Parts: sequence; structure tokens; C-alpha cells
Amino acid sequence: MRKHLFLAIFTIFVLLACTITTSCAKKSYKNESYKETIKELSVLLKNERTTPEARAAIINKIALTYFSNKKFTELIVYLTEWVENNPKDKFNAYWLYMVAQAYSQTNADPMAEFYYERIIKNYPDLVVQGQSIHFACLDNLIKISRNPDSRIKYFNQIINRFPSNVRITEMYMRLAREYETIGEWTKALKTYKIFVEQPDSASIQITDIPDAYNYAKTLIDFNNSPKDWTFKSLPALEAAIKDAIYRYQPKKLDTYRSRVNFFAVSWKQDENASTGQVDFSMANYMHGNRISFDKDLIPGPTEKEAYLRTTGWTTMPTWYFYFREVNFPADPDIHGTWEWAGIYIGDML
Repeated sequence: MRKHLFLAIFTIFVLLACTITTSCAKKSYKNESYKETIKELSVLLKNERTTPEARAAIINKIALTYFSNKKFTELIVYLTEWVENNPKDKFNAYWLYMVAQAYSQTNADPMAEFYYERIIKNYPDLVVQGQSIHFACLDNLIKISRNPDSRIKYFNQIINRFPSNVRITEMYMRLAREYETIGEWTKALKTYKIFVEQPDSASIQITDIPDAYNYAKTLIDFNNSPKDWTFKSLPALEAAIKDAIYRYQPKKLDTYRSRVNFFAVSWKQDENASTGQVDFSMANYMHGNRISFDKDLIPGPTEKEAYLRTTGWTTMPTWYFYFREVNFPADPDIHGTWEWAGIYIGDML
């Protein structure tokens, strides 16, 4: 059962602070050493009349005193010993959370991860200051863990246990990316599909994942497509395109175009702002024109991209056909093939 600790602890702490202030002859907290503060708190902790709630407030104050003075080692030793000696303390999840936080402050993330995991596995959840300790642990684990398998576990727990605490659409995208990282393409594509089906997927802005919706939608559409427009190599694609232009075969050219996110834009436009493929026929632009092409391809920004310069088209006469290597590890037979992915209209900038 979740217990709303913070208000109780805070209230008792205020009363406790008044007692301490009186017992210390109204000495200023700023003027006394942290050791004196902890000594005085320890005396109160040993008092047999101290209630469990007051005891929790005292321990919390001791831990915060260590923390504020950056005595992280002392804090870790104190709280881990307390938990070991008091296994039935209902606040142990909170004490160990503070231990994990102290390890994070010393850049010991593997130890912090160990304690966050320990809390989730071995202790019931608590609510402190309106926040679930288990959720806070999972949130921190996602930030510090470098293991994709572990991160997948954490994302799934957050999605299943705390959907209202997070931007659930973003969680699905991040989970799908983790599946993709470890090559679990069946699960990745399934999760991308769930992401795309969320009502805000097309508009959501996710830090470090630009254009998340189009990325996911393209993968899903490509996976569901026949992929029969791809060529085994760039030379094979180049030869087929040039032959169709030379023989004036617009219908054949249409079959060579990618049928997933094929774009036709000017150099100043974003290729993601695609004009689409609806009613797009090469015959409309070849009719009555003599189309020519350069002998050699123009290298692209990477070795996995290339351009073919062509001229003679209706309206804007110069078009650059954009070729790229297919990046789709989900299908080894298609991954690494080449596709005609789009057209840049006008002179190259």
C-alpha cells in the first residue's frame, strides 16, 4: 500500500526542529557543525518515547544534514546500516532511495542503479511528496542505464505501472527505439505501430528524436510494402533508370520509384514535406520532351547516396534523381539494396 509520508514527516520535522532549537539554547543552525546537529538528532532518536513517525523525521533530518554537507559516504553508511538493522522499517524504500541519490552525486551510477533496482524488487512502493518512489527509481534508471535490455525493462514497467505519470506517446517511441537498438524488429515494429496510433503522435515533439512520427510511419509502411522496386546494387538501379529514360518508357519509370515516401521537392524544401505519389505519373512530365541524363552519377553526402542529373522535363527542366541505400535491418534480403527515393527539382544549390 502506498503511504503518504511527506506531509507527516514534514509536520513532525517542524515540531522536531523547534525542540532541537530549544535544546540547543537557540543556536543558529548555520553556525553549528553538521556533526553537532547529527549528535543531537541521534540523542533524540534513542529516546524510547519517540514515535515511529518522529523517528522517521529524525532519520530524514540526519540524512539531509549529511546530504547538504556533501558527506555522501557517511550518508550511505548511515542509511544502509539503518536498513540492515531495521528490516521492518516501513520507510526503508525511501532510505535506500536516498542512498541511490547519494551514489549518483558521486558519479557512481552502477551503484545507484543497483539500489534503484533493489528498491523496486524488494520493497513496496511509497508515495513521498506526491511522487511514487518506484516511479522515481524507474525514471532515474532510464536516465543512467546504458544497457538496452535493462532500459527496455524499465520502459515497459513505466508504461504498464505509471502511464499517467509520463507522456505515454513518447514512452512508446523510446521503447521502440530500444527494441530497434538490440535488433528486436518484430517488437520494434509492433511498438512503433502503437506509437503511431496514439492521438498526439503526429504532433508530439521529442527531444533528440526529430520527426518521430514520420520515422515510425515510414518504417511501418516500408515493412508492409512489397519492396519490389529495390535493386541489388546502385549500378543496377542506375542502368535501369537510364534505360527507361532512353527508351522513353514513363510507365516503367513509375514502377522503379519507391512506393513509400517518394518525394518531389525543390532543393530548398524538406524532403519530408513530400508531394506524395497520388496521381504522380512520369508521363505527365515527359510528354513531348527529349529527356537526357548525365553520363556519371553525382556522389551524395554519404557513400550510401547518389544523384543522377537529368534535363528536358516539363516546367522546371532540370531534375536530380535521388538514389539511396535501403536501411532496413528487419529484412536482411532488402537491407543494403538500393532505391530511387525522390526527385530534387531545379539546379543543385
